[in-house]
Amino acid sequence: MTTALRPGGRWTVLGVICAAILVVVIDVTVLHVAAPAMTEELKPSAVALLWIIDVYPLVVAPLLVASGALGDRFGRKRILLAGLVVFGISSALAAVAWTPGILIAARAVMGVGGAMILPASMAIVRDVFEDRDERRTAVGIWSATMAGGAALGPLVGGFLVEHFSWHAVFLINIPVVLLVLPFGLRLLPESRAAEPPPWDTLAVVLAGVGILGVAFGLKEGARHGFVDPLVLGVLAAAAASLTWFVRRQLARREPLLDVRLFGDRAFAVAVGCVMLAMFGLVGLELLFAQYLQLVLGLEPLAASVRLLPLMLASLAGGLLAAPLLRRAGTRATITGGLLLTTVAVVPMLSLGVADQYLLLALPFVALGFGLEVALVAANDVIISAVPAERAGNAASIEETAYELGGGLGVAVLGSIATAVYSGALTTVPGVGESGMAAADESLGRAVEVAAGLPAAAGAALLGVAREAFVDGLHVVLLVSFGLLAASALLAAIVLRRGTREADGGDRTPGGATTPGATSHAAPAGVQAAGAPGDATALNAAAGASAPKAAPVSVEPIGGGAP
Repeated sequence: MTTALRPGGRWTVLGVICAAILVVVIDVTVLHVAAPAMTEELKPSAVALLWIIDVYPLVVAPLLVASGALGDRFGRKRILLAGLVVFGISSALAAVAWTPGILIAARAVMGVGGAMILPASMAIVRDVFEDRDERRTAVGIWSATMAGGAALGPLVGGFLVEHFSWHAVFLINIPVVLLVLPFGLRLLPESRAAEPPPWDTLAVVLAGVGILGVAFGLKEGARHGFVDPLVLGVLAAAAASLTWFVRRQLARREPLLDVRLFGDRAFAVAVGCVMLAMFGLVGLELLFAQYLQLVLGLEPLAASVRLLPLMLASLAGGLLAAPLLRRAGTRATITGGLLLTTVAVVPMLSLGVADQYLLLALPFVALGFGLEVALVAANDVIISAVPAERAGNAASIEETAYELGGGLGVAVLGSIATAVYSGALTTVPGVGESGMAAADESLGRAVEVAAGLPAAAGAALLGVAREAFVDGLHVVLLVSFGLLAASALLAAIVLRRGTREADGGDRTPGGATTPGATSHAAPAGVQAAGAPGDATALNAAAGASAPKAAPVSVEPIGGGAP
């Protein structure tokens, strides 16, 4: 249940929530444009640079489940505000980092703060907006803030790097946090589960080891090959850890994460679509930020402006997704959005070392709009498929997919691009062995080497390195095309065309409707692909009964109540 807020109070709450998550999601991508300037000062290796950018989402992802459970137990408002404090302090440390290792550590702690904020934000939105139409609109705004923040990151980073330094991309977080904290203390309602599941330290460790192991294994496998003994060992350990985690959750009456939610195939497909969409979007955005600066030679701010169509289209998609959902239904909206995104990738395969503005800008519009519409529709499936007391679990799963998708996108696509670049880079006359070895690490290092060579040799090295980078970009675009096409096909097949369900019942994880429940019906146009007994069968196979439903109590704090 939700305690009534004063008229308009829930929209004020949404405003505070959006401000809190904006600063968090900007940091997923803010370093994309700042990377060349940061590389010039700190001189990280190609692998260290990927970890500087990637460690943040990869730390966020495995901790979302734990922070969601902490929010259920100690209060989501408290966890969110504590996360802002952690985020602000670690941003200050990142701003003064003097080595790549210090920066990686600071970004990891920032990930801890981000993990505390994100699931609490969605759970509060789910509690506050009980009316389904209002909740769809609120989720659209929330999701547009997420996508817009990720797209805004390069623009903010470009402006700050060009006018100040790369240190400023972290310093800017501090005044934002200090501004949001007092409003959060005053306006956010406190919400928690009345009977939260027991804390499970082993489950948190297993999830963290498994997710980070998968990320590390895929990153190193893309670079060194998947038959490498270290890669195979890490991936095997990660698989064992995640398997143990799932079996442990299935065996517990009150699990930390209710994996039985995946018994609803519509829920599972929606989570998969979120992960694959973010995999492609964030990974491509990093590569395009480097393409604009290091291949086309644009300044950071100019490169950021070139990414603006992607940001604006994402915002438009988030705001227009709700009416599209009402008109077309969830299956058509998710499938159509992913298909539009898939088609948008094709023209970009023609990109080369010459500046072709329209060939990049128009696909960016389609890419941003299509992905965001699909993400909002998938979010509607996820949060509408569970009763209110499972809002924290659903939010944790979705945010894990969001952050893990983005983190793996950078890790895998970045590693593929680096491997192709290294293989395509040929020896240039006039460049010594040490110079070629440095240039082989990354395009950024090649630019540094070229700057210290005679004009003719430097120009030749830049030409070869830029062509090699474009080769890597094309391979990554082909991989993204395949993943997006597969996710669109999966959504079209699994999400059956069903009748529009009334708002008179709550969806259970198995797809059944709980009599008497209100305002949490499944999304219009979606019928669970599995029968209502799917989750029950999964429970029986695991030898465990469904977890006990825990009513949610919401306490008005400060100005959040009448």
